Amino acid sequence: MPKITVTLSEDLLDFVDRHSQGSRSDYIKTLLAERFRQIQEAETIAALKEDVEDPVYRAEIATWDSVVGDGIDAEE
Repeated sequence: MPKITVTLSEDLLDFVDRHSQGSRSDYIKTLLAERFRQIQEAETIAALKEDVEDPVYRAEIATWDSVVGDGIDAEE
């Protein structure tokens, strides 16, 4: 895993030290991983909303929805 050096203000370092329970690295990794997850989730939701507003996409989904109950099963 690559290592980096980060410069923090005294206030931020004090904050990290107060909340890290002894491992600055683990705490910062946890914060970044959670923020990464939040951004991915927001981007996925935005993309899905965009798809729903696209009339071509909606028409294609409607076509697929019409064959969902046709009894064809991919598993044999």
